[in-house]
Amino acid sequence: MNGLRAVIVCLVMACAAVVSPAAAVTSGAAVTPSWSALPVPAAAPPVTVSDLAARGPGEAWATGFELAADGMRPMLYRWDGTAWSRDTTFPGSGELGRLGKVQFVGEEVWIFHTRDGVGEILRRSAGRWSAVPLPQTLRVYQDFTAVPGAAWVVGEDDTGLKVLRYDGSSWTAQSTPDGVLYLMGVTARTATDAWAWADTGTGTGVLRWDGTVWRDAKVSLPPNSNVHTILLEPSGRVTIGGSQYTDGVARTYLMTFNGRAWRTSYPPLGDTYTEGMVRGPDDALWLPVRSDRAFQSKYARVEGSRTTFSYGPERTNAIDVAPRALAKAGSSLLSFGTVEIYGSKPNLMSERLGG
Repeated sequence: MNGLRAVIVCLVMACAAVVSPAAAVTSGAAVTPSWSALPVPAAAPPVTVSDLAARGPGEAWATGFELAADGMRPMLYRWDGTAWSRDTTFPGSGELGRLGKVQFVGEEVWIFHTRDGVGEILRRSAGRWSAVPLPQTLRVYQDFTAVPGAAWVVGEDDTGLKVLRYDGSSWTAQSTPDGVLYLMGVTARTATDAWAWADTGTGTGVLRWDGTVWRDAKVSLPPNSNVHTILLEPSGRVTIGGSQYTDGVARTYLMTFNGRAWRTSYPPLGDTYTEGMVRGPDDALWLPVRSDRAFQSKYARVEGSRTTFSYGPERTNAIDVAPRALAKAGSSLLSFGTVEIYGSKPNLMSERLGG
C-alpha cells in the first residue's frame, strides 16, 4: 500500500506540473513591469513641459511651450492609447504664448493658456476647442484649477494678489485671509472644496475654500518649510509635498491627511521638487527624481515608510533625461518631459510603466 500511495502521489505531482506550470511560481517571483520609451513628435528645441493629465488609458494631454525665433509658442500633445500626436487646432496655436495646467471637467478638457500675455481657458468639448477669456489681464498667472461648476485662476497684477473664480457663466474676484501675500498654487476636489498654498507674513500656509470663504486650513507644516503641491483625492485623503530647510539644506517632506489626522514623513528623496507627484494605480505615491545616470530617467515610489526607485530605458548619447510630469492612465503610469542628446538642445520624451 505504501508503494502504491507513493506512485499515486508522484503521478499527481507530475500532472500538476504539466497542466499548470504557473502554479509553481510564487507571488514573490512575479515580474515587475518596466518603463518603456514612447515616441513623441519633435518640437522646436529647447522646449519646456508644463503639465500632463490622463483621463484613462486612452486619453492624455501634455502641455508646454517651444522656443521659436520670435518667442515662446504653445505646445499641445495628445495620447490616444497608442501614440502621441501634436494638436494645433486650438485657438491661438500659431501665436506667441504658452500652455499650462490641464484639467478634466466632466467630458471636457480645460487648459490654461496665455496668449501674448493675456490669460484664457481653453475648453475642448465634442472634439472642438473654444476659449473663455479672463475678466482682467494679470502680470503673473501663477496657477489654475477646474472642477465641475467652478474654476480658479490665481496670480498678481500691479495692485497685488488676485484670486479669480469662474462659476461656468461669470467671474468673481475673491478675497483671502489677512496676512496672505502671494498664492503659489491652487487645486480643488469640488466646487465647494478647494485648497491653496500661500506665502504669508509668518511663512508658508495652507488655505481652504469651503464654498463661502477662503480660510486658514490650520495645517501645521514643518518649521522652515515650503509647499510644492497638494494632492486631493475623492476618498478625502490629502497629501502635501514640499521641502524643509535645516542649516540651509533642503530635504523633502510629505504630509498625509487620512480624514482624522496628519502624518509627516521624510522619505529619502534629498531635495526633490514634488510638483510632479501623483497617486499611482498601485495606490503608492510616484514622482520623478534627479537621476544619477545621465542616460536614464529615474522615478521614486513611496508607500508608507518604504521608498524604492526605478529607471527608464537607456537612451543612446543622452546627457540629461528629465521627466517633468506623471499621470495615472488606467493601470499604467505615463511620464512626459525632456531629453537632451549630446550635441543638441532638449526635446520631448515620454515613458510608460505597465500597460
